[in-house]
Amino acid sequence: MTDSHASEGALLDLDVTAIAHGGVFIARHEGRVVFVSDAIPGERVRARLTEPADAADSRSFWRAETVEVLEPSEHRRPHVWPEADVARAPEQRPGGADLGHIAIAHQRVLKRQVLQEALDRFAGGGIAAPEVVATGADENWRTRVTLHVDDQGRIGPFAARSHRVVPVAEHVLARPAIDAAARDLSGLPEGRIELVEPADGEVRRVLRTEAERVAHGGRGRRGPRRPAPETIVERVGERSFTLDADGFWQIHPAAAPLLDGAVAELLDGHVDPDVAHLDLYGGVGLFSATLARLGAHRITTVESAPRATRHAAANLRDLGVHAVTARVDRFLRAGDAGPQGVGGGVVILDPPRSGAGRAVVEDVAALDPVAIAYVACDPVALARDLATFRGLGFEPRALRAFDLFPHSHHLETVALLTR
Repeated sequence: MTDSHASEGALLDLDVTAIAHGGVFIARHEGRVVFVSDAIPGERVRARLTEPADAADSRSFWRAETVEVLEPSEHRRPHVWPEADVARAPEQRPGGADLGHIAIAHQRVLKRQVLQEALDRFAGGGIAAPEVVATGADENWRTRVTLHVDDQGRIGPFAARSHRVVPVAEHVLARPAIDAAARDLSGLPEGRIELVEPADGEVRRVLRTEAERVAHGGRGRRGPRRPAPETIVERVGERSFTLDADGFWQIHPAAAPLLDGAVAELLDGHVDPDVAHLDLYGGVGLFSATLARLGAHRITTVESAPRATRHAAANLRDLGVHAVTARVDRFLRAGDAGPQGVGGGVVILDPPRSGAGRAVVEDVAALDPVAIAYVACDPVALARDLATFRGLGFEPRALRAFDLFPHSHHLETVALLTR
């Protein structure tokens, strides 16, 4: 198509030049950026526009989905999840494996490029992205899978970039026991089901029906009290961590031990046993245990989920960790870290995908920690927070990047900052 009129569904032949944050790729059509899925830099593809667009469209970019590969990259492989392959209609491709058509080593090259671009654009430049390190199994690694049940009773993942349920025959990224449990599902009410395989290898099913969501989600509406969730146990080294079956834990079985080791390595030599230390967004206590192993005795972990905080208190009872239920921003703004802050101590930040944000970063810097370990699951959010830290006198001294989500665009980065 050579004119500027392009309606939804139009086919464009595109030369793909780069990867973008979020698992899509960059091409241009008559000067306009097109973000296209299921491609590889260096390829020429035929792609279908997925949003209304015309000559009067003022947006700076369009979105499209590859329907045919005209000139493949040397890095293209048959998709690791056949049902997500480009040969299948885009609306029938399940999400969650948006890099699964790319050779695994090249996936890590591309992820490093995404991290480097984020650091260059948002962190102020001058920071070199590290190599993205493999972390173990590249398939059969998901210990947690979320599936959905639509109003027709269909069970499966959502199609990529949609909320449409796509039934599939197999879940190749999931642990074999989870794949088997998914195949056995039938006759469920509309809603969502999580399949979880903790350290004991026994798959748990956590069902959240649409009726339950409506009953508990509307303002002023009260449904029956939810029963207490089942608890499970995960292990890192010699320590056990109890958590709710649907609570947060790393999805790759190698992830928690690996991140524990990375944080310990970066903070080694910075932990003074006689001063206070903070574990922010602490969950059920993984990194508080890391701090204790490094010699810390005065540790406060802060987490907004009350049940996670209670688990953290129990998990770390032998270490004397103080577990606080609070939003991190409110905890810091209230001055609950104490009048002397954590001067001479360290702070660990493990925020959600959106990052810590300017207010939290400013308040952490005001505590005057000797070192900060920042665990990030989004490179752009990390880069923005690094820019704020740098403006306050803290510089990143070391970065580690890990491929904890093979065949997806996600990666985990750990940064050490000091004044």
